[in-house]
Parts: sequence; C-alpha cells; structure tokens
Amino acid sequence: MTDTREARTGKAAAADRAAAGAQTPQRLRRAVFIDRDGVLNEERGYVCAIDDFRLLPGAVEGLRRLRAAGFALVGLTNQAGIAHGYYTEEQFARLTAHMNELLRENGVALDGFFFCPHHPAGSVARFRLRCDCRKPAPGMVLQAARELSLDLARSVLVGDKISDTDAGRAAGVGRTILVRSGHTLPDDAACQADDICADLLEAAHIICEGS
Repeated sequence: MTDTREARTGKAAAADRAAAGAQTPQRLRRAVFIDRDGVLNEERGYVCAIDDFRLLPGAVEGLRRLRAAGFALVGLTNQAGIAHGYYTEEQFARLTAHMNELLRENGVALDGFFFCPHHPAGSVARFRLRCDCRKPAPGMVLQAARELSLDLARSVLVGDKISDTDAGRAAGVGRTILVRSGHTLPDDAACQADDICADLLEAAHIICEGS
C-alpha cells in the first residue's frame, strides 16, 4: 500500500509541475537588459563619483518608450573598479542611488539593477576571483531572470561591448543589440549582435517596432 500511495503522490506532483510549467509563459515578463556605462551614461572609464556621472542624451526617452511598450527594465554592469580598489562597494552604492534618483526625477525607473564586483586580477582579495557573473558570463542575466520572473527568449539585451552580447546569448536572451554611444565597436560587430544602433533611443525604437 505504501508503494502505491507514493506512486500516486509522485504522479500528482509531476502533474502539478507540468501544469505549473504550462502556465509559466503567461506569468513571465519580457525585459530589456541594459548595460550601464556607454548605454545609460557617458563612458568615462571607472565612473565612481557623482560629479562624473552623466546620463546620455536620449537614454531617458529610450527607457520611457520601452516601459510604455510593456518591457521590464533591468540594468547590468561589470564593476571591476571595486576589485581593483579604485572605489568601494559603498561608493558604488551611493552612485547607484544617485542614478536611480535621476531616473525617477525623469519619470522612469529600473525594475532591477545587478552588478559584478569581481575580477580575476583584482587587487582586493575578496573580489579577486573568476566568477560566473562578470560579463561575458551569463550569471547576472540569469539571476535577474530568476528574481524578476523574466522570459529570456522574448527579451533583449543592449550593450556597447561584445562581452555584453556574449553574456546575453549565453543566457538565452532572444535578441542582442550593440550601440555606438560607448566603446568603439570592432569591425565584426555586425556579426556579434542582431542589430547595431547609434544609442539606446534608436535601440528602443527598433525594439518597440518589433514587439
């Protein structure tokens, strides 16, 4: 009798999991994953001071368009400056709070913001490691998808470096876009992303047209 009851319980649990899986696509949201430096704000190399932080022209309007189209907005950023000792986690947190306040003042907000403080050659021992969150690894994208219930296959990643698009593809993001508003793109950039755009605003236009 015990074996029979356990078998029935197991079948019921499997049915419950199958039903939950069938409902998942309706619950998950599509998102736009957005690199910070060179996409949201000016690329100045290890930006850590509030006075050095400048939102790029059109970035806020691009975010607004994406929000209006129903996308969750998720920021992703490698912050090797923490591992190298150029600034602390506390300084980074203050700058992030400033960024979020600027966005709120302009009528838009991110649903989530994820960062990686690691680097394998860092000078700060606790951050000196080869992790699975530093782009081009997919860890930050996958973490965001878990915590925010995101549908990666229906989502888009926008970055200014090949490491951004590599992270997106490794995580299973459906579409990747490179912008020219940050780092200089390599000659083969068109082979490394689905689209090349001038900036986040142009990327938002393209994303919304295809949504």
